[in-house]
Amino acid sequence: QVQLVESGGGLVQPGGSLRLACAASGFTFSRYTMNWYRQAPGKERELVATITTSSSTNYADSVKGRFTISRDNAKNTMYLQMNSLKPEDTAVYYCSAWRTTVLHYWGQGTQVTVSS
Repeated sequence: QVQLVESGGGLVQPGGSLRLACAASGFTFSRYTMNWYRQAPGKERELVATITTSSSTNYADSVKGRFTISRDNAKNTMYLQMNSLKPEDTAVYYCSAWRTTVLHYWGQGTQVTVSS
């Protein structure tokens, strides 16, 4: 069955870095656009970064220049390198795989907390 498993979250001080990973299985990873979303307490889920099947990338304005999305199709894994983290980056981070409105899968999320 389809699985997306996020890892790499945790507690980090402001200015620090984390690298999230999303391991995929059960579908043809290379044919899907991959995304990172996040949801902070009391806020709606927001799109953070996208990487297409051709590895084109796009970022939310709030993370441009600080976050980098990447994918390794040989490992069926997507990454999010997060640098210069701020308290407002605190959220549950979710990965998603999208091909069509029907073929859209989600992971269970990983908590990122930025605090001193």
